[in-house]
Amino acid sequence: VQVVESGGGLVLPGESLRLSCKASGRIFSINTMGWYRQAPGKERELVADISHYDTTTYADSVKGRFTISRDNTKNTVYLLMNSLKAEDSAVYYCKYRGEDGPARYDYWGQGTQVTVSS
Repeated sequence: VQVVESGGGLVLPGESLRLSCKASGRIFSINTMGWYRQAPGKERELVADISHYDTTTYADSVKGRFTISRDNTKNTVYLLMNSLKAEDSAVYYCKYRGEDGPARYDYWGQGTQVTVSS
C-alpha cells in the first residue's frame, strides 16, 4: 500500500487548511485512515481517524476545529483544519490501517509540513 499526503503549507493563525491523503495498491475492504502529527521534540500523536464505517475519533485539542472525512471510491481521507493555532504546527502524517481478520497492517505516508505563524 502506498500512502501519499498533500496540502500542507504556511498559514496565518485563524486560517484554514485542508490535507488530503490517498492510499493505493493493495486496498483492504476494511480499513481505518487517520492523521497523526509530530512537532519538534514531541511524540507523534493522533489527530483524528475515521473507520471504513465513518466512525471518527478526534484528539481533544482539535475537537470543534478539525473535521476528518473520507471518500471510499477514491481511497482518500481529508482533514479540514479551521481556526488554526501556532501549536498546530507540525509534520502531519497519514496512516492507513488494513484489517484482515485478526491481523492489522499499518502503512504511513512521508508527512506534510503544516506551519501556523504570523
